[in-house]
Amino acid sequence: MTASAVLYWGLGVAQTMLLLAMLLAAWRMMRGPRAQDRVLGLDTLYLNAMLLILVQGMRSGVGLYFEAALIIGMLGFTATVALAKFLMRGEVIE
Repeated sequence: MTASAVLYWGLGVAQTMLLLAMLLAAWRMMRGPRAQDRVLGLDTLYLNAMLLILVQGMRSGVGLYFEAALIIGMLGFTATVALAKFLMRGEVIE
């Protein structure tokens, strides 16, 4: 088995595991008993989506996927900070 075949199959397994992690994070986001659990589920969901896009970019060799993952990371971080601030103080803008 060549190195490129091992890389191809390894990235496929990584994508499968990331999809499973996204399903579990979505389940936590929908099912979470508290708002904090839902925020953590959303945070995990966007992080796994970003990683899934990065793995797809590695698998296909197209650089556009990396820029999309960067945008998802920035927007996800901003959303997590805004939700955490809302849960702590009850308002986002002071």
